[in-house]
Amino acid sequence: MKKVFLLLACLIGFNAFSQQVSNFSLVNVLNDQPVSPENFPSCAGMVIIFTSNACPYDEYYRNRVAKLSQAYQDRVPVLLVNAHPDPEESKENMAKKAKQLNLSMPYLADKDQTLVTALDVRKSPEAFLLKNNNGKFTVVYRGAIDDNAQVEADVRHNYLRDAIDIMLTNQKIETPEVRPVGCNLRKK
Repeated sequence: MKKVFLLLACLIGFNAFSQQVSNFSLVNVLNDQPVSPENFPSCAGMVIIFTSNACPYDEYYRNRVAKLSQAYQDRVPVLLVNAHPDPEESKENMAKKAKQLNLSMPYLADKDQTLVTALDVRKSPEAFLLKNNNGKFTVVYRGAIDDNAQVEADVRHNYLRDAIDIMLTNQKIETPEVRPVGCNLRKK
């Protein structure tokens, strides 16, 4: 009984949303340049959205993510990360898709799945909001972008946008995780 209580106390005390993200460096397929949190020292935070070339849910969100990126570009940059190991998700195909979509935000390849493993990503799209604390980035929100993947006009809760706005006012995000919908991200 004591072991169960101790385990429960440890689980309750563990806060996944104070998870510090180790520095990473991933290649941007738009220009073959490495991108890391160190590229954004003066931003309040950053958004990392795990995405793919083929998942229909990613397609539903393309315009919303572009609007989000434009709205917060100077304070909270948005980075797209593709970690899918399938051939249609190769760096070459990522670059083609980025050109086809005329992407302006970084589209990063995580083919070794280093960042996916560190953040325990499960879906595509799945969003992570990282707060910049003097150059150290900490996860403050993870999960769904909003509550209606298929119909933007019917969105009632903009989870990611709300979390960004709350973070920018230095308040506590009361809902730090919302289950994402989308395609399963297959691990290697």
